[in-house]
Amino acid sequence: PYDREIDATDTEVEADGRVVRDDAVVGVMVDGKAKAGFGTPSRKLEFFSPTLRDWGWTEKEYTLPWTLKSHVHPDEIDIDKGEMLLLPNFRLPTLIHTRSANAKWLYELSHKNPIWIHPVDANRLGVRSGELVRVTTQIGYFVDKVWVTEGIKPGVIAMSHHLGRWRLEENSGVNKGASNLVKLHEEAGDTHRLEVLHGAGAWESFDPDTSRIWWEDVGVHQNLTHAVHPDPISGAHCWLQKAYNVKKAEPGDKHGDVWVDTNKSMEAYREWVELTRSAVDHSPDGTRRPYWLKRPLKPVKNAYSLPEEPFGR
Repeated sequence: PYDREIDATDTEVEADGRVVRDDAVVGVMVDGKAKAGFGTPSRKLEFFSPTLRDWGWTEKEYTLPWTLKSHVHPDEIDIDKGEMLLLPNFRLPTLIHTRSANAKWLYELSHKNPIWIHPVDANRLGVRSGELVRVTTQIGYFVDKVWVTEGIKPGVIAMSHHLGRWRLEENSGVNKGASNLVKLHEEAGDTHRLEVLHGAGAWESFDPDTSRIWWEDVGVHQNLTHAVHPDPISGAHCWLQKAYNVKKAEPGDKHGDVWVDTNKSMEAYREWVELTRSAVDHSPDGTRRPYWLKRPLKPVKNAYSLPEEPFGR
């Protein structure tokens, strides 16, 4: 579509080749012809981003395709201290997010999410497939079984994110074949513990297949233990997590245990928010975000204007 010729009636061509109609860029000149171009301000494929530069992100790491040293860079992971890289967005090909809980045949194929771990790391920890480990994150920990496999790199653990659903009532919430019955404990200092009372099981319903549920293990809910890491530019969650410690489960640990400190969670969130560069300080045109960026449902243009008294200032 970027190579499509456009109607150039009532347009002006700027020095850089952009085709403008009514103060809006509608295309770009290519070999003397007006083409639709790409969905960028220049209508060209941009290897340098004037948008990021104009909004305060002037370093080459942001304005050019460049590598960034992230919070899970190998230099940030100390294996000797028990740290590892956790891939919580690892996906089994048979499941699709939470929607899979309603696909009973797919769920029969894949209903648990053990931690994938390389034999080198399993030997270092002294665990075998099916045994429990405790994974400590920035804000808490969870307990899950391991699956020892050479399908994962040393120093990295992975856990499918489709699973670990839970419900608080026996007969309400997520269906019994796809969730654990749990109890939530509020403990000292704004800490919370999720305890699995029992796993999945068969039950009678209008669907005869619900009486044929043969599995109990429906995975561990790891997401509660992940600190919120909003990307400083886009705000999207940075899913990759640093496991601060991976070790054999402690006495008393049970499969599915989850513990979280919500104060630490808020501290982590605020640390990442501090990495942002506010539009209040860097907007080139008094708006809260670049208007040209696509959105599923785009607000009217005046909704982009920054308020006279920005929140928090």
